Amino acid sequence: MNMITVKSPREIKLMRDACRLTAGARSVGRRMVAPGVTTGEIDRAIHDYIVKAGAKPSFLGYNGFPGSACVSVNDEVIHGIPGARKVREGDIVSIDVGAFIGGFNGDCAGTYPAGEVSEGSRLLIEATRQAFFEGIRFAKVGYRVSDISHAIQEYVEHRGFSLVREYVGHGVGRNLHEGPEIPNFGTPGHGARLVKGMTLAIEPMVIAGRREIRVLDNDWTVVTIDGSFSAHYENTVLITDGEPEILTAAEDM
Repeated sequence: MNMITVKSPREIKLMRDACRLTAGARSVGRRMVAPGVTTGEIDRAIHDYIVKAGAKPSFLGYNGFPGSACVSVNDEVIHGIPGARKVREGDIVSIDVGAFIGGFNGDCAGTYPAGEVSEGSRLLIEATRQAFFEGIRFAKVGYRVSDISHAIQEYVEHRGFSLVREYVGHGVGRNLHEGPEIPNFGTPGHGARLVKGMTLAIEPMVIAGRREIRVLDNDWTVVTIDGSFSAHYENTVLITDGEPEILTAAEDM
């Protein structure tokens, strides 16, 4: 993990541009989630949207990743490789996307239902999204990273879900992954102290069943060990001298 960077006003403006585009790309993917679409079709639409704007997909080629977006279905937690898989009625689809423009990256994700989904899946998606908002109540000057982590853990586990521990949120800026690491669990009062100008990708990854995971033979896709469904929700957040600003905000986020 790289060092923590604090952005200047000029850099924050460039971050806003990158994050606005990234949020738009997530919205493109969200609107495509429906029975019959392939994960590859979602990926191509996201790729075209980013490139048409004069930007680059942050994920494409990152450590060899072959897609412009991670498209993860059902028990796939993160890093789903888009391809020929068809989305089916009742699936839940996680879309994680980044865009690079003006020297900076945005990063965001969300999990969306394909048609009618089970009550359990709906509650999982809602809890994962709300966990993010519980966490950013502490994304303010003077708090520490683990204050965010603890709030996410308390909310999720109180609702009977599990949290992924092997993968974490992170700083984001000129590099897709910067410091600090932001786990989704932990005791409060630990880690880096938050200061104005930090830009953080905060991303609960929540599992309906056991928290154990494994990586498929493709060396990318992370799945739940027990086959239970998983959801993912992420935004890039700016630490200000007041309330946090969600840089990847969108009407349908």
